[in-house]
Amino acid sequence: MTPTEDTESAAPLLDGRYRLEHAIGQGGMSVVYRGIDESLHRPVAVKVFHAGTVDIARQEAELGVLASLEHHNLVSLLDTGVVTGRDGTHQRYLVMALVVGQDLEERLSVGPLASRHIAEIGYDMAEALHYIHSHGVVHRDIKPSNILLVDYGHDSDRARARLTDFGIALAAGVERMTADGVTTGTAAYLSPEQARGGDVGAPSDVYSLGLVLLQCFTRRREFPGSLVESAVARLSRDPVVPEPLPEHWKHLLRAMTAQDPSARPAGAELVTMLRDVVMTETAGTDHVVDMTGAAADPAAPPLSEVDSARPATLDTLPDEALQRTTAMAARLFDAPIALVEVLDEDRAWSQSYIAEGVDDAARSINFGNGFAPVAVPVVIPDGSIHPDMQHSPLVTGALGIRFYVSVPLVRHDGVPIGTLAVLDTKPRQATEADLANLHDLAALAVTQLEIRQESLRTTSDSLPVAQEGVRP
Repeated sequence: MTPTEDTESAAPLLDGRYRLEHAIGQGGMSVVYRGIDESLHRPVAVKVFHAGTVDIARQEAELGVLASLEHHNLVSLLDTGVVTGRDGTHQRYLVMALVVGQDLEERLSVGPLASRHIAEIGYDMAEALHYIHSHGVVHRDIKPSNILLVDYGHDSDRARARLTDFGIALAAGVERMTADGVTTGTAAYLSPEQARGGDVGAPSDVYSLGLVLLQCFTRRREFPGSLVESAVARLSRDPVVPEPLPEHWKHLLRAMTAQDPSARPAGAELVTMLRDVVMTETAGTDHVVDMTGAAADPAAPPLSEVDSARPATLDTLPDEALQRTTAMAARLFDAPIALVEVLDEDRAWSQSYIAEGVDDAARSINFGNGFAPVAVPVVIPDGSIHPDMQHSPLVTGALGIRFYVSVPLVRHDGVPIGTLAVLDTKPRQATEADLANLHDLAALAVTQLEIRQESLRTTSDSLPVAQEGVRP
C-alpha cells in the first residue's frame, strides 16, 4: 500500500515493514515521512518519490553506490524499495537514518550564526563532499534544508553538520534518478553549469555550498526568484560577497563560487581551506584579530603604548563620543547594558554603559566572553533558547542575559573596525527601525574616531616642521 492511498489511515505500513507516522518534509519530487522500522524497532526517515518523477528501471546501480556511502558527516541510506499503487503506478522510496536536529534553513530563521560556527559547518560539509566525490557521487542539491545540525550531547563543544537527501545524486557512469528533461537541484543554489544544463560534476556541489555559506552571513538567498530568474542572475554576475567580511572569508567564498568550475577548490584542497578558516576563527575568540583575520602579535606592545607622545586631548574626543554612544544605545532600547569595542589604527578602545542596580559582573562583559564580534548585524531575542548562547555564562550566570543586539562599526571605506551592542536581562525583539537607529549611532561614533585619526596625521605632519627651528 502507498502513503498516498492511505492518508485516511493513522499509520500506514509501507511494504510490510515501515510504519509511516507523519510527513516531516515535502518537495516537488517527494514527501519525507517519519516512520518506524517494524523489524528493528527503530525510528527512520522514509522518502517516497511521487509517481513518475524517477525512472525506476534505470536507478538500481546508482542506489547501490549511494547505499555503500558511510561517513560521519552523511545521513546514511538504509534501505530502498518500490511500492505499486492500485492504479498500477510505481513509487520509489528510500529509507534513511532519522537524525534529530534542526536543518540549517530552520536555524538561520531563528537568528544569525557566529562566524566560527559557519566555518565549522563548512568544514563538516567539505569533508562530506570530499568523501562522496571520491566515490564518484555528486549530490546535486546542496542547500540549507539538506544540512542537518545535530547536537550529540556528552558535553560536545558544538553541533555537527550532516548532509542528507541524496534523492537526485548522480553517481559516475549511472543515469540520473530524475526523469529525462527534468532540471535537478533547487533554483537558488544551482551552479552556473547546472543553470546552463551542462555537465555537472563535483565543482557544482562546491559552488552550491559556497552560496549556502554566504547565506549564513547575509541570511538571504543570493539568487532568489523562479528557476529562470535565478539562473539568469547567476549567469550574468558573480555572488556579491560583503566587503565587511574578513579577508579569509572573502577569499574562500569567491573561490568556491568562481564561474569556471576548474577554478573552484575541491577535495582535500577545500577541506584544508575550511580547516584553516576554522582555526583562524577559533583563534579570533582568544586574541585580538585585525581586519584581515590575522592574529595580533602577542609580543607587540599594547596599542595604547604605541605613541606615548601624542596629545592626550586627541583621545578625549573618542572617549567622550563612545561613552555617549553606549548611553544613547541603552536609552534607545531601554536596556541596562550597552558596550562598544573598537580596534583603531593605533589602539584598542572599549567603553560600556551599565545602569544602576545591575550586578557587578556586568562590568567584566566584553566581546571575548560570549558575544563574538561579527561584520554583520546580530539579533538574539532570547539567549536562553538560542543554540549558540544558551550555555554561555552570561546567560546561565548571575546576570541572566537574554536579549542581545549588535551592529558593526564600519569605516567610510567599508572596513569594519568594531562592534556596538545592547544587552538586556529580558527577552525582546529588535525592529528594523531599532537596527537603523543603532547603525546611525555606530556611524556617529566612527565619524568621531576618523576625526581623531585625521588630527593625529595632522599633528604628526607638523612635528618635523616645528622641530626644524629648534637648535641646541
